[in-house]
Parts: sequence; structure tokens; C-alpha cells
Amino acid sequence: MRQLPLGVQLGVSMRFETYHEGANGAAVAGLTQLVREAGQAPLWLLGPPGVGKTHLLQASCALAGQRGLTSAYLPLASSKDLVPGLLAGLEQVDFVALDDVDAIAGQPAWEQALFTLYNELLELGGRLACAAQLPPAGVAFALPDLASRLSACVVHRLLPLAERDQGLALRRRAAHRGLELPDETLTYLIRRAPRDFAALCRLLDELDTEALAAQRRLTVPFVRQVLERSD
Repeated sequence: MRQLPLGVQLGVSMRFETYHEGANGAAVAGLTQLVREAGQAPLWLLGPPGVGKTHLLQASCALAGQRGLTSAYLPLASSKDLVPGLLAGLEQVDFVALDDVDAIAGQPAWEQALFTLYNELLELGGRLACAAQLPPAGVAFALPDLASRLSACVVHRLLPLAERDQGLALRRRAAHRGLELPDETLTYLIRRAPRDFAALCRLLDELDTEALAAQRRLTVPFVRQVLERSD
């Protein structure tokens, strides 16, 4: 089963099957190995917003759950609304995924809590995956011991999905949601929507909700209507 602190829920579409890896195959392979095999070094995903860091962390938690492991996903970008004590007890979880780790840099209580979790989790045989916009050495941690521990992570830099692959990836995501995405609608979306693939995915999720409420198919006129209303 999965343990999700604060009621944080995994996105239903955040699975490895819906992630079009493109040039990021090594990161996907590293995460799946981390979930499947105990004793692996912690893993650090690096990249700008929109490259799929959150998707891959949540997909890893989903895979852990499928394999009968406990897991926890915690978005540290929300650290201003959270308390460091939330990390206490996570050393008992099989797989811990920490998103936006750079968000807690320079906050002594958070850094100490993360340092403690790192040591106790690995001592108990747990697995740790982190994500940030910078590599461990580039994050301004104030606690030298924490910086030293995190420097041992296996680092994977995620690259944005090439534009030529976005259509295929979007169609795969739609199929996973049970949506039919006709060629003409897909072409229209790619041309009219933001080129940021993460924004395209959010738009597809919105269209899914709208289509379900209106009992409509994803035709070009319907998508145009939704986009115009959003504008």
C-alpha cells in the first residue's frame, strides 16, 4: 500500500506508461531499478519546470505500490505551509520521493530533518528519490553534512520532450485516460496550445473534464470553444 502524507494524492495519469521518455530513458531506467532493487544509491532528478520530474516521482510511487511496497511523495515547494516534522517517520517507508528539494535550502529545521531522514532511511534499507531544478552541488544547503550526503545521489538530468515527440506523447496520455484524440484535434492542439508539454498535458486534463461534463467528443470545434472560453 502507499503512504501519502498530508493527503497528497498521486495523479491518476502519473504512470511510467504515460511518460514519453524521449531522451530521458536513463532516468526512467534508474528509477525503475531503484524501486525494484533494494540497496540502490539515492537518485536525483534535475531539470527545469515542465520536463516531467513530478510525473516520474509519482510514477515511481505508483510502481512501488504495485510491487507491494509502501511509498510517500512530498512536494517540498509547499514547505512554507508545512512543518519539518512531517519527515519524521518516513524512514519506515520503503520508497520516499521528495519533490523540489531545493525549496528547503537554507531553512535549518528542514535541512536537519532531511539529513536525519536520509541517514535513517538508508540505514533501514529504504529508497530515496529527489527532484530539483539544480544538481545537489548547485543547491545552497547551509548544512554541510546534508550537502555531502546528497552529493552521493545518482544524478539524472531530464531534457524537454522534443517537439516532434509531443503529439505521440499526448496521444498516449489521452489513450490512458480513455480519450479518443482524432488527428485533426491533435494537430489543432499542437498548433494553438503552449509549446510547453506540461501545459499541453494540463490542457488535455481540462478538456477531459469539460468533455465529460458536456458529453462531447474532442472535436476541433469543441476544443476551440473551450480554449476561447479559457482566454
